[in-house]
Amino acid sequence: MTDRAVRNLANLRKSASTARVLNLLHVWRQHGQTQDWKSQPLFSNQMLNKALIIKHRLRRNETEQFRVRRYVATKIVLPIDGADLRIGGRYLFVDQIGFEKSMEESFGISPLHPDRQTLALIDELPSLDPFLLREQLRRSGRTPAACYFNLSEADVARMTAFVADEIRPLVDLSVGLDNDLSTENPVARMTAKMMSNSAGEDLSALGQTLQLPPHEYEEGVFCWKGFLYYKWAMQSVTGEIGSVVDSVHRIRASGPVDVEQYAEIDRAREKIRHRILVTCEATADMLRVYDAAFRGLTQEGRPTAFREFLRDAPLLFARLGERLGAVQHIVSFWNYRMAPDKPPLTAEELIDLLSDFELSLSGTERPEAPALAA
Repeated sequence: MTDRAVRNLANLRKSASTARVLNLLHVWRQHGQTQDWKSQPLFSNQMLNKALIIKHRLRRNETEQFRVRRYVATKIVLPIDGADLRIGGRYLFVDQIGFEKSMEESFGISPLHPDRQTLALIDELPSLDPFLLREQLRRSGRTPAACYFNLSEADVARMTAFVADEIRPLVDLSVGLDNDLSTENPVARMTAKMMSNSAGEDLSALGQTLQLPPHEYEEGVFCWKGFLYYKWAMQSVTGEIGSVVDSVHRIRASGPVDVEQYAEIDRAREKIRHRILVTCEATADMLRVYDAAFRGLTQEGRPTAFREFLRDAPLLFARLGERLGAVQHIVSFWNYRMAPDKPPLTAEELIDLLSDFELSLSGTERPEAPALAA
């Protein structure tokens, strides 16, 4: 591991998880003595259960480690010394060439081991948003302790209220299709179905109306729930991203700064500002694709628009997650690192941090898929 990678790893020592990082070492430090952590672990292997799981933007030389072209990989970092992350750690990527052999030799984990399957589920996700991670595991019958998901009951309640408002137009359309919704509060009933881990089955009447095969519909509904989560999360990001961009523009390094460092900091700041704005706009465009499809179903009498959306939802969901996850990571980590109790950044540390942000945003400006046909 390079010096820069070591410094970035040390930065994560006390931070909680973000959309890009699942800090299981931090979870162990905070909850390792609790019964929930002991009885409902995310991984049964103790080394994995104290690792850092990172959604990593692949560099050009790293893409050669995979048989299939990809932009983002799931990186498992195993600290050499959990008490001092400055020493660094060993890492490997999920599904890199030779991954199965490495897992068996290093951890005794075979391809059919539950931990290997959990890693595969995590790798399928475009980001490590706690809500999506929890939902992904739940729908596969895995229920780790709540301490692995930094998702408060208040956030769950706000998310539920948001979903209720979003799907209200669908209730009028669906009451006649599903007798279970003919109740005193059909919006609450449909919201409960949408938020359940069996939403695909619970909303099967809609799937029949859209004439989608069960496997396409179930996968589409999960990604639909993901779109709703991202739309909800985007509201929070939109409220904070402006101040973060402004703070990145105004920050000055502490201590001596040479001419080359000044030039690198200025270049990185401008590049990050541009990429954040472009990425936020691209994210909003993708959410508008969903809005148009949903409007076609509920208001314009064009159910085919939503059917095509559900069919394309897995691909759109992955791209949306990459983009919003990168922005969420920047907002979360910047606010953490710039807190009043944190020491000011030296020029070297600031360059490292900006480089990490720039890498997180690289590739988020890829050309978009064609808009869905009506």
